[in-house]
Amino acid sequence: MFHLDTLSTLVAATMVLLLGRKLVHSVRFFEKYTIPEPVAGGLLVALALLVLKKSMGWEIDFDMSLKDPLMLAFFATIGLNANLASLRAGGKVVGVFLIVVVGLLVVQNAIGIGMAKALGLDPLMGLLAGSITLSGGHGTGAAWGKLFSEQYGFTNATEVAMACATFGLVLGGLIGGPVARFLVKRSPTPEGTPDDLATPTAFEKPDVGRMITSLVLIESIALIAICLTVGKVIADLLAGTVLELPTFVCVLFMGVILSNGLALIGFYRVFDRAISVLGNVCLSLFLAMALMSLKLWELASLALPMLAILAVQTLAMALYAVFVTYRMMGKNYDAAVLSAGHCGFGLGAAPTAIANMQAITERFGPSHTAFLVVPMVGAFFLDIVNALVIKLFLMMPMFG
Repeated sequence: MFHLDTLSTLVAATMVLLLGRKLVHSVRFFEKYTIPEPVAGGLLVALALLVLKKSMGWEIDFDMSLKDPLMLAFFATIGLNANLASLRAGGKVVGVFLIVVVGLLVVQNAIGIGMAKALGLDPLMGLLAGSITLSGGHGTGAAWGKLFSEQYGFTNATEVAMACATFGLVLGGLIGGPVARFLVKRSPTPEGTPDDLATPTAFEKPDVGRMITSLVLIESIALIAICLTVGKVIADLLAGTVLELPTFVCVLFMGVILSNGLALIGFYRVFDRAISVLGNVCLSLFLAMALMSLKLWELASLALPMLAILAVQTLAMALYAVFVTYRMMGKNYDAAVLSAGHCGFGLGAAPTAIANMQAITERFGPSHTAFLVVPMVGAFFLDIVNALVIKLFLMMPMFG
């Protein structure tokens, strides 16, 4: 057993990210399916540690004291970047898409729990292979996995969550393009403002933005620290009550209240680009730590049942996008692009959703509605409604 302290673990995490960056830019598969750098590097390291464990009996113990603060900081940045005033720009479309998204969350958890019970597994396994990791992604999966381990006694919950989220990330990128191409052929010809005349969103033109100064970074770090501090206090106050929520949800809510409250009184406006940079740093380091420390040998007994559940979830996502998302969003070109985005974050994460939509719009034409609605719902509202839906499912007698 080799032990790495806090700083050594941080160094290892940064090396994992650099390794992942090299893999993504060198291996066609990772680049084609937009596999995030920490996922690519972290999984390779986890596989290497599995080989060392099985062949030589060596095991590395990482100090994970930074992992939870990094995760909470990431969720704080999601809340701080949520501009509620932009809801007016999306209008009815955002509301309808949010209803569609909530419907999928319920379907995913129902499928997950039903299959887990049919396969003789803990129903919590069904939730982990449901909306927690598929719609929630790695960050949400790790947060709930930790909760399941500590409060429900589900051993290896975090490892299961990371595995499900990783599979979902790949599958979301795999089915988004084919589903959207199928729908585009049945949609009216794309119409609207030509791409060069419309005001681009940050996701369509991600390199457009102001310079980030040291003062802006300090202000942004202060805002994140406030969210973590107050969010933890709120979570402690709600603990044991009917309103109990995971700490990361309280931190996210605090970010929303803080950023929109300051903007409303005209005191300070959050610099969203700086917040996004810090959020991406925290998420990358957190994912690298979570994935490089995976004990894959402990997942062997769950491998086949987990793959069976995920296969059904993938089929359900494709059918839901075609028969529900596309139809409810208007059965037009924008609806087809929205469906591609929904496949991305319905199985993977918001970055996968953006990549899916960019692949479609580069070939068939712009869809500014999709690039306005999907980031707003997929990167912010999804985490809130997903937490509420999961809480409702956990109130079922089987989880008592």
